[in-house]
Amino acid sequence: MSDRDVTVCEVGLRDGLQMVNTFFPTDEKLAWIRAEAATGMPQIEVTSFVPPKLVPQFVDAAEVASAALQIPGLSVVGLVPNLKGAQRAVELGVHKLNFVMSVSKTHNLKNVRREREESVADFARIAEMLRELPAERRPILCGGLSTALGCSYEGEIPLDDIRRFAVMLAEAGADELMIADTVGYANPAQVRKAFTAVQADLPNMKLGAHFHDTRGLGLANVTAALEAGVRQFDASLAGLGGCPFAPGATGNIVMEDLCFLLDSMGMRTGVDLERLVEVREIVARNLPDTPMYGGLARAGLPRNYRPLVQRAAA
Repeated sequence: MSDRDVTVCEVGLRDGLQMVNTFFPTDEKLAWIRAEAATGMPQIEVTSFVPPKLVPQFVDAAEVASAALQIPGLSVVGLVPNLKGAQRAVELGVHKLNFVMSVSKTHNLKNVRREREESVADFARIAEMLRELPAERRPILCGGLSTALGCSYEGEIPLDDIRRFAVMLAEAGADELMIADTVGYANPAQVRKAFTAVQADLPNMKLGAHFHDTRGLGLANVTAALEAGVRQFDASLAGLGGCPFAPGATGNIVMEDLCFLLDSMGMRTGVDLERLVEVREIVARNLPDTPMYGGLARAGLPRNYRPLVQRAAA
């Protein structure tokens, strides 16, 4: 990734579509993945390996992941809620596993129906399973800390809880950690404090950030995380997304706006902004009744603005 200052990961196909009741056709999911990969998007969370009876949208998880793995240069990511889901993903050869637990006790019970310590134990079993694989078949294991920066049920989450569960996942075998503001609760000062604290506890751990824009502070929180040294961010095309177990939560930060923010700050993502906006058409034709957000798509690039990708190609 020497040509990138920041790595962005598209999560709309998982975090966005999990909230959509209409089944997004498999061939159209693949069209979305291929089109966005062609913009230079380095990572896409293509599906979730949850039981199809719980989230029918992901009944085609194996087919989608298998096809995505054929795209050269794309890092294929899958969400895994438990050991069984991780085993399914590993059999397919997914490059990265995103395991998600909630720092909020209430949200974890509602989302995965178990105590937080039980989630950590399951994560440790996944890590143990991966250690037994040959190095060339071993995916990156990311520990996701959902509702770390606020919860619709509990409100503000104590910083000590974030730090405690971050250390627990690291000790259990995480290669990376993703700290998530699942319901858009956080503010920049809080973000800066949380990431700085976790980095102090785990100086060698790669940290990523996952923000929602429920109260309009998503991109402000990105800048705070950047100031704290974070260089990996999740976002969703057109701001799709939410959480079915978090009342009031709206979509993720808009991928197009995130990439423009970073580009305008001189930080290379490797993503072609104009081509990225064009991918929205695939979502629009399949979800005509779903709101789509984004300032870049609405207003376009500023007059005479030359994105970094174009300048690098000149």
